[in-house]
Amino acid sequence: MELPRDPDHTITFNMKKIQIQMLILTFATIFAGFFLAAIFHSEITFSISFMKFLFFILLYVIGIVLHELFHLLGFIVWGKCRWSDLVYGVNRELGVAYAGTKKTLRNRAMKKALLLPFWLTGLLPFLIGIYLNNGMLISVSALLIGGAAGDFAMYNQLRKISSEAYIIDDLKKPQLYVYYDNPHINEK
Repeated sequence: MELPRDPDHTITFNMKKIQIQMLILTFATIFAGFFLAAIFHSEITFSISFMKFLFFILLYVIGIVLHELFHLLGFIVWGKCRWSDLVYGVNRELGVAYAGTKKTLRNRAMKKALLLPFWLTGLLPFLIGIYLNNGMLISVSALLIGGAAGDFAMYNQLRKISSEAYIIDDLKKPQLYVYYDNPHINEK
């Protein structure tokens, strides 16, 4: 990745640590979801069949796709990106789906775009699953909440930086480049 100049600060993420956080968050969310559903509904039913398992996988894949699309939507809405600025796909080396932008974003826009999928594909369906006492929806949304561990790690690091800073997301490595002034100001 070619940067406009050396960054003022580089944030690097440990993928193994994030994967452990993802597992802990997923299991904690599943437990909390079934516990809350049992409290609100006085019972919880759970059954597994081949068709339910296929539907579960389908919901999870749709959730992952929506998660990445909501990142892109956040980049468009808050980062003022054009469709041509957006990048998405699967990083096979890291084993993750990704959505990013070639455009430099203000930190405030990046933080909003990072958390949008958590709210819409994680927490909202999780709460609906508890309300409906739907174990499949609770489980799928818990997996998607756990899958947002990388987003939470990035958000947590970006909270420590000025909202006015400029952020470039490395599209190949788990890194963010921080500039305290516009890195493109001296370009011709």
